[in-house]
Amino acid sequence: MDFSFDTRTQELVERVTAFMDEHVYPAEETFEHELAQLEDRFAWTQAPVMQRLRATAKEQGLWNFFLPGDTGGLGAGLSNLEYAPIAEITGRSGHLGPAAFNCAAPDTGNMEVLHMFGTPEQKERWLTPLLEGSIRSAFAMTEPDVASSDATNIATSIVRDGDEYVLNGRKWWITGAVNPDCEIFIVMGKTDPEASRHRQQSMILVPRDAPGVEIVRPMHVLGYDDHEHGGHAEMRFTDVRVPASNLIGEEGAGFAVAQARLGPGRIHHCMRAIGVAERSIELMCRRVDSRVAFGRTLSQQGVIREWIAEARVAVEQLRLLVLKTAWLMDTVGNRGAHTEIQAIKIATPKVVQEIVDRAIQAHGAGGLSQDFPLAASLAGIRTLRLADGPDEVHKNSLAKAEIARHTTAG
Repeated sequence: MDFSFDTRTQELVERVTAFMDEHVYPAEETFEHELAQLEDRFAWTQAPVMQRLRATAKEQGLWNFFLPGDTGGLGAGLSNLEYAPIAEITGRSGHLGPAAFNCAAPDTGNMEVLHMFGTPEQKERWLTPLLEGSIRSAFAMTEPDVASSDATNIATSIVRDGDEYVLNGRKWWITGAVNPDCEIFIVMGKTDPEASRHRQQSMILVPRDAPGVEIVRPMHVLGYDDHEHGGHAEMRFTDVRVPASNLIGEEGAGFAVAQARLGPGRIHHCMRAIGVAERSIELMCRRVDSRVAFGRTLSQQGVIREWIAEARVAVEQLRLLVLKTAWLMDTVGNRGAHTEIQAIKIATPKVVQEIVDRAIQAHGAGGLSQDFPLAASLAGIRTLRLADGPDEVHKNSLAKAEIARHTTAG
């Protein structure tokens, strides 16, 4: 594996870095102020500064980096390895960076699903406006009444009735759903409870304005309502009818589609999380070098230097593993990179969580406040240890594969 960036990637890294320095970081405080003035605080895409950022990024061609292949001129078409350093840079400003370039979850994963599995009609109706950035979307999988870490438990029913499907069920932690600009949901449910375990589920497109779609409440994340990301909603689907043509792929393909979606999603999260770690280290270094206690700066304290050294080593290790994973996804496919995808999902949130926590400690009480991005970063990173599968599920799966590799050989 060649660790150097090609000319195109290096150019984009420089352009994105410059855009972040010139436009995104200076807009962070303005964004928070404008959100507080909005009539609907979850309509963060309508904040004037966000609209300006997105318009400027689009004009500069800094748009839709994440989707490989032809996007009809609406994206950069980068490989995973090319996208990795860019996602890291945008992750340094989690609420603004990814969204400014139309590279924010859950839209990224939903666009990938439509790109890979959507019909021409589905792509024209939903993928094109998502790529243009004119609407938002959500992915409705997790449920409150079952252990959703086992996706085969999903209980929402999707029943065929003539030329329509009828949905009934509850969902929660549906990212972005509270944002009024979220116009389409990809919903996972069961079309055939009697089929084999991994063929019971299907995915279907449900417009926000379909009768019976209800946003029950926004969920809080460690005390944050996370309105900057459009909120994580609890939802209810009651006798919701949609055309049969809204089915994604074939009946029974939902589990496979979910796995195809979550693999790239996991590496995107880890790429951005490394950006969170880098900014936390930067903030920690600046803080400890400017604060004096007991006659010397905090940066002269041995324990602080130990934290910084360990953080640097950990980030470099994580980045190498993420880059290897991206390279494997590009060269042998998501299935061939399965072990590495699990490894980065296990390692990255846990390590970055520790780095952010130490940065908070170095900031003292200020680290807990709204004056620094660290507290919000901690809440977001802690979420990643559950999102797209909890640590324990990935560890179990990775260990099973490792045991099999060593016990079945020969």
